[in-house]
Amino acid sequence: MNNAEAGVVGAEADETAFRALCAKAIPEVYSYVLHRCGGCVPVAEDLTSEVMVAAVAEFRSQGRRVDMAWLIAVAHNKLLDHWRRHEREERRLRLFWGGGAEDTGLGAWEGDEARARALGALGRVPVAQRAALTLRYLDGLSVPEVARQLGRSVHAVESLLARGRRSFRRVYLEQADD
Repeated sequence: MNNAEAGVVGAEADETAFRALCAKAIPEVYSYVLHRCGGCVPVAEDLTSEVMVAAVAEFRSQGRRVDMAWLIAVAHNKLLDHWRRHEREERRLRLFWGGGAEDTGLGAWEGDEARARALGALGRVPVAQRAALTLRYLDGLSVPEVARQLGRSVHAVESLLARGRRSFRRVYLEQADD
């Protein structure tokens, strides 16, 4: 076998390994995103698709080896981008309508009822507060790290977290009354 043929075999092996990684990664990336977007199935599906498209593009460019840590980092960044877009949209809607825009696109959650209730409540918290709560309590980032991720001051994030906890508690308790 000459060097050119060996390169083809190596490329096929790389592609097989990449396909196996993708098959394993899709459910993990989806779960990661779903738990952090308030259980909104369409958002989780869209963001998972965006992550996998980025993975294919990265694999084809040969710029870097794609692994699970890289995929989760991309998912994290795609989720941050989603929250930023959503927050801008909410601001525009509030300016236009003079009221608040609420996310009502929560998908069904299979499994533990308390977890579903918590995800439902998280999905009804304003997006900026949801982003801060998720990064702080689900991802375990410190307040300064959350501030850096959201492009806000530490004081602003502390305020978001306080308002987010109040909003979450109110919505969660309202669901108990229903």
